[in-house]
Amino acid sequence: MNQRNAQLLNWTPNEALAEVDTVSPQTHIYGMRHFAAGVTVITTSDGEETAGLTATAVVSVTADPPRLGVFVNKDVYACDKILENGALCVNVLARDQEEVAKAFACMIKGVEGADRFGYGNWQKLVTGSPALDGALASFDCRVVDIFEESSHYAFSCEVLATRERDDGEALIYLNGAFRHIPQ
Repeated sequence: MNQRNAQLLNWTPNEALAEVDTVSPQTHIYGMRHFAAGVTVITTSDGEETAGLTATAVVSVTADPPRLGVFVNKDVYACDKILENGALCVNVLARDQEEVAKAFACMIKGVEGADRFGYGNWQKLVTGSPALDGALASFDCRVVDIFEESSHYAFSCEVLATRERDDGEALIYLNGAFRHIPQ
């Protein structure tokens, strides 16, 4: 039986910092450009319709139970589909999958919606969410909790199946561009 997590409701923020202003969104964005992140394509499917997006906001939360945190902008169509399906697949991209990343990031003119799945070969694992052939790793997950975090939802996901390869170089995003890190 899955036990749902809850926020720490009895925790209080540091009062001395409560009145300090945050940096501007632009300052934050500029600073985050220097934070190298692995590139993923998050996918979901209800068996008839598929959706996906390119994302860097994915983290490992725990190994026991095997759980990921996936942050998705509420305004993205795939977010609505993840909410409906309760499932997603995190595909960690390899160096040779930059075109897949661009397709799912709306960086290729005229490629949108289900046409994005024309980039790469896709299989299904347990949840029915598309898993990319040749990805460094694919994590097929069920969503177990959702947290609202301003413009994004934080999906807490339990990993039901994985696939991985040992012979690829990572695709990362840094300073506004895709980059490669050799093994």
